[in-house]
Amino acid sequence: QVQLVESGGGLVQAGGSLRLSCTASGRTFGRYAMGWFRQAPGKEREFVAAIDRSAGLTVYGDSVQGRFTISRDNAKNTVYLQMNSLKPEDTAVYYCAAGRTLGVPSIVPDDYDYWGQGTQVTVSS
Repeated sequence: QVQLVESGGGLVQAGGSLRLSCTASGRTFGRYAMGWFRQAPGKEREFVAAIDRSAGLTVYGDSVQGRFTISRDNAKNTVYLQMNSLKPEDTAVYYCAAGRTLGVPSIVPDDYDYWGQGTQVTVSS
């Protein structure tokens, strides 16, 4: 069992930056591929970014490519999402997820086994 806790959300003006963190419990963090997803009110959960176990491979959603960067520090059991050039349409609850069986990062929510509770990001225009 892995517990994930997100932090770093908040209110920011358009064009600003935030860095989200997701810290995992346990000693097996390095065995999981990690992903970030988001969900805005009335919309389906959307893939944002994912990273493989060793941080050698990353994947991004089209809407965040070039603005967001995912990274991880296995020694700290933490995955990060650096968000730059934020837009009002980035407003959503952001969730991190861990995939136990994933050898490569996945964009599919059902591929992930554990989820955090989410952190709210609000971008004002």
